[in-house]
Amino acid sequence: MKNILLFWIVFLLLSVEGCEKATQRLEDYFVDFATVKKNANNTWFQLDNGRLLIPLETDYSGQEGQRVILNYVFLNGDTVKINSVGNILTGIVQYEGFPEKLVKDPVKIQSIWVGGDYLNVIIETEYHSKPHKVALLRNISSPTVDLYFSHSREQDPPGYPQKIYASFLISSLRTEKKPPISFRLFIQTYDGLRELPFVLNTISLPKPIAGN
Repeated sequence: MKNILLFWIVFLLLSVEGCEKATQRLEDYFVDFATVKKNANNTWFQLDNGRLLIPLETDYSGQEGQRVILNYVFLNGDTVKINSVGNILTGIVQYEGFPEKLVKDPVKIQSIWVGGDYLNVIIETEYHSKPHKVALLRNISSPTVDLYFSHSREQDPPGYPQKIYASFLISSLRTEKKPPISFRLFIQTYDGLRELPFVLNTISLPKPIAGN
């Protein structure tokens, strides 16, 4: 009888503990590509829609203009709690070097999109131990705006699938005409050369925050 009673006490305690854990709610967090904005005393993060996020506190020490993957939680207005910040490959459109510098080592496309002034790329490739090189080249001889994604494995031995995150500033395309600007991206995949159409629009950026 005592054993049966002890069983039910333990069962009820575990049930209550399980219910309490089930009612706990994780805080809502967001993960976005962002651009580092700095002055002498402060670091902020600008989303691709132009919104400027103000960290409650951060020990991030990256440079102005660095692109990052930002994990954050809204606190009050534009003030956020930073969960994590990770640097990603940051580049620009190169107007020299096509086609002689174009390398077509294939990749698997995870996601490619235009956000603000940036072309954002998430791809998957086989990685072992040597850093790969990526670039965004412009075919200046084309009557249309054609960009080519260059990926070099740098003779990296066969390895395992790994994601590469990259972000390229494409605002230089606006020097030729006013937005919206249509352009094509060419990227070599395991299924062959892909052609992807995109549009670069105009966004309204917020006024800079005065430094202290």
